[in-house]
Amino acid sequence: MEMESPAQRRLHAIHSHLLPSSNAEDDSFLRRNHTSSSHFSHGQKYGVVLPEKLQSGKWNVYRSVRSPMKLVSRFADHPEIGTLHDNFVHAVETYKDYKYLGTRIQEDGTVGEYKWMTFGEAATAREAIGSGLRYYGIEQGACVGLYFINRPEWLVVDHACAAYSYISVPLYDTLGPDAVNYVVNHSGIQAIFCVPQTLNTLLSFVSQIPSVHLIVVVGGADEHLPSLPLTSSVKLISYLKLLGQGRSNLQPFCPPKPEDVATICYTSGTTGTPKGAVLTHGNLIANVAGFCRAIKFYPSDIYISYLPLAHIYERTNQIISVYYGGGVGFYQGDNLKLMDDLAALRPTIFCSVPRLYNRIYAGITNAVKTSGFLKETLFRAAYNSKKQAIMNGRNASPIWDRLVFNKIREKLGGRVRFMGSGASPLSPDVMDFLRVCFGCLVVEGYGMTETSCIITLMDEGDNLSGHVGSPNSACEIKLLDVPEMNYTSEDEPYPRGEICVRGPIVFQGYYKDEIQTREVVDDDGWLHTGDIGLWLPGGRLKIIDRKKNIFKLAQGEYIAPEKVENVYAKCKFVLQCFIYGDSLNSSLVAVVAVEPDVLRNWAASAGIQYEDLAQLCNDPRTRNAVLAEMDDVGREAQLRGFEFAKAVTLVPEPFTVENGLLTPTFKIKRPQAKAYFAKAISNMYAELSASDPTP
Repeated sequence: MEMESPAQRRLHAIHSHLLPSSNAEDDSFLRRNHTSSSHFSHGQKYGVVLPEKLQSGKWNVYRSVRSPMKLVSRFADHPEIGTLHDNFVHAVETYKDYKYLGTRIQEDGTVGEYKWMTFGEAATAREAIGSGLRYYGIEQGACVGLYFINRPEWLVVDHACAAYSYISVPLYDTLGPDAVNYVVNHSGIQAIFCVPQTLNTLLSFVSQIPSVHLIVVVGGADEHLPSLPLTSSVKLISYLKLLGQGRSNLQPFCPPKPEDVATICYTSGTTGTPKGAVLTHGNLIANVAGFCRAIKFYPSDIYISYLPLAHIYERTNQIISVYYGGGVGFYQGDNLKLMDDLAALRPTIFCSVPRLYNRIYAGITNAVKTSGFLKETLFRAAYNSKKQAIMNGRNASPIWDRLVFNKIREKLGGRVRFMGSGASPLSPDVMDFLRVCFGCLVVEGYGMTETSCIITLMDEGDNLSGHVGSPNSACEIKLLDVPEMNYTSEDEPYPRGEICVRGPIVFQGYYKDEIQTREVVDDDGWLHTGDIGLWLPGGRLKIIDRKKNIFKLAQGEYIAPEKVENVYAKCKFVLQCFIYGDSLNSSLVAVVAVEPDVLRNWAASAGIQYEDLAQLCNDPRTRNAVLAEMDDVGREAQLRGFEFAKAVTLVPEPFTVENGLLTPTFKIKRPQAKAYFAKAISNMYAELSASDPTP
């Protein structure tokens, strides 16, 4: 018998982990083995572990159990779909007369019932828009800007870009003029679609964006458009005019290839100028194809679109909807009217961010607490009984839904069967609460723009909360040691480290920025996310820290402020929280934007008189009460002693994109917040040193 080489033996070892499968490409389950058995328990396997290099023998790379031997880059049912254009053509051929894009805004601007455009009608419009761009001399490969919030025309333009090989560049409507100016020039945008509101911003610096030849105004009439100086080379027309000119001059499609750039997504980082993440058609199709191995939607599904389309989370949701032939209903454009839109649309798919889910949680729990003894007792009994059933994989008694939870389900329209959460961590108790109250599949995912969205996703049937699931079938993940934070792959009971991702979902780099690209993608193709994770049993990832935003206190302890802020976000008084610390001080301080109604109710019950909210925030009794409540929440979450805020400043105004304290994806801009609250931070540390003069 021939002797096997070491490399052959290792390859044989990998294959021996896999049970025989009818599908050679999709070997599904790892056998238990000495090297990897510590990562699995109770026979539940969501991710599988493989060696990064055959020579090293270190088993540290995780893949989805659905496709352990080959990373997915195409849809299982439709491998011929390689681009966004292919995806839409497939939908038009399969679902031509199905409802696709719905809006409540009527032509006269009033709000009514949802009116729908079919896939076939959207296809006709996208051909006209693409042809119109060609008519105005915009050549394939050009960048096209989209500078307005979610509405049907956004997707029609995006489909036109895919069909005619243009590169779409979303512009956040909440970005300030300077950032928009920068992105337009940096990407060399030649045509911009906007609305009358954002047109005014564009015209304020139109002379400073020489690459722009065409501005198209959605929802504006030509006779109402302002006239540009005669010296300007920019054409300014309405969307309807472009549509008409395109219809009269139809051009053949210029279909892109999978390796062609589909979009440049500018991430408005918490520091510095925006960076443009370059994503190909192949990147986006691979990501969605991986998602579709785990979760199935149907043509009967209705999705509500209100998360910003300029963000990769919502873009990916749209690509998924197209693949499955689902309908997309748009909100009116006002978050305050979202509940009204939900009641009118009655969606089956609802995706959001923890910020909104936390508010739903707080709203319902506060209503329960003030509903009286009998109703509160009934709710607790129903909640505990149903939660226990879900955790044990059983169906709960339908009586609880009839008595209690159906009323709560109606708040989202009554038909939601899938809830998704992303963008930041969702606390386990909120996740459990949503599962119980809404009685549907609730899934948390983890991703970033640089990975075309989804890196990991919870598996259907996995009832454990407090993690972000197993790897997308289109990528592999490893944890890299971070010795300065004491995170290593040898940690017990679970390996810990910086999350690194590789596969067809990883972006091509930052546009015109080789230096920053090299900072995040290493020579072996691993993208370094800056997030710290650990592997739970079964190959599920838990996000525990952030590498970039850590700082060190005077006594040498490392702090991850987002972790502490997420804990304090559960405090009833806290709308938003900014945690600050530095190496000159031994404790943390907090700036809290308060929940006005909760604070006013507390003041009334405490008999505190005040003229306005600002005065109430400055009252020492208020600060003490809020800090005491934050301490209780911190103890419940088992914060370590040095992670507690020792002083708090209360502010009546929320942190917003407009006041420069949040990014458009609602992450705190730390350097800006530090500068904005510098005086308050200084005062808190002065008070702390006065009350505790010991060094």
